[in-house]
Amino acid sequence: MNLFQRNVFLHQRKALGFIYNIGIDIAHFGLKCASLFNEKIKKGVVGRQNTFKTLESHLKPNDKTLWFHCASLGEYEQGLPVFKELRKLYKHHKIVLSFFSPSGYEIRKNSPIADVVIYLPLDSKKQAKRFVNLVNPELSIFVKYDIWPNLLNELKRKKFRAILISAAFRKNQTYFKFYGAELRRALFTFEHIFTQNDTSKALLESINYNKVTVSGDTRFDRVSSQLELNNNLPFLETFKDNKLCIVAGSTWPDDENVLINYINSCKHKNVKFIIAPHNIKASQINNIQEKLNTKSVLHSKKNDKQLINAQVFIIDTIGILTKVYSYANIAYVGGAMGHTGLHNTLEPAVFGVPIIIGPNHEKFPEAKAMITINGMFSISNQQEFNSVLDELILNKVKRLSCGKNNSDYIQKNKGAVIQIIDYLRI
Repeated sequence: MNLFQRNVFLHQRKALGFIYNIGIDIAHFGLKCASLFNEKIKKGVVGRQNTFKTLESHLKPNDKTLWFHCASLGEYEQGLPVFKELRKLYKHHKIVLSFFSPSGYEIRKNSPIADVVIYLPLDSKKQAKRFVNLVNPELSIFVKYDIWPNLLNELKRKKFRAILISAAFRKNQTYFKFYGAELRRALFTFEHIFTQNDTSKALLESINYNKVTVSGDTRFDRVSSQLELNNNLPFLETFKDNKLCIVAGSTWPDDENVLINYINSCKHKNVKFIIAPHNIKASQINNIQEKLNTKSVLHSKKNDKQLINAQVFIIDTIGILTKVYSYANIAYVGGAMGHTGLHNTLEPAVFGVPIIIGPNHEKFPEAKAMITINGMFSISNQQEFNSVLDELILNKVKRLSCGKNNSDYIQKNKGAVIQIIDYLRI
């Protein structure tokens, strides 16, 4: 690169950096305005106002610290097996856990894995410097994405280590576009990136980032560890009553319409259904119950008599879905009938059950893999749903075989955590 080209490059980088920082200021203003009308956004705005006060009250200048960052709850669950191992390795360090989304913070604000749980401040230069000066993390772990240039550049400037784990990249992302210089530069602040697949590694190498290891997805380790826990829920033992049970997890209205139509016309005796809606607002729960033509019971209002007599159990609480899947003979995972995004299909797969999903799963490689091995079935309409579910209910041999395909898939893809921890021990 000659002097002229270098000057052009530097001017372009400054311009893109300026645009990025202006964008952060606009986002800050936009979130404040939106918080007046959206309760979830309001929680994030108010929570971020307390971030620095919380850090100042929990951290001392001489504390040794680690920083774990997750965009939301899914990334937290993905990173948890790595966090647990690091907690063992760094017993005398304080751990700061940050979330960007209220859906992560509100559910895991009391996580035992961390000493301090906070909302991540917006990525302005001023706040990035203040945050890093307060936390002083010897090691920072980012999970999958949510890459913030100013924070990462400040870590790099102060010579703190930063690792990205379970990263998954796609060709159409900003990092690989001509206008993505600022985000692309942020990737180079990571000491090492552990990717989920070879495609992600190849994309990184295409921009000359070469400190990459294909370790796989830490979610496989996370869901596998669920088998070592006590998954018993006595009230579900009573409800299931040794009958065949279909568990529908993280459902949205598009999913629930298909499920309710099936339940209302179900001709199979001794089949029970558990529905765990993504939205547990009273109005949504009431809407489900009103549409059902059969007896249903809510988790919040359960008693033994209702449990035994009901055909449908509705989970109107959070935090137990993973255990609920252990009672499934067949699982349906929501999000892909509409465009909200397919929810975690690995959680039921680890229990060795066949899984049904909607058609919109293009961005979920684990779904594609389980469809290929005949453990998962993608349906597009009511007729297809009825046909697939009827066959799985009536054909026990197929049901068990498909479920085993899924559990084998989970076991074959474990091991990402070992690779990451071995690297960090060096």
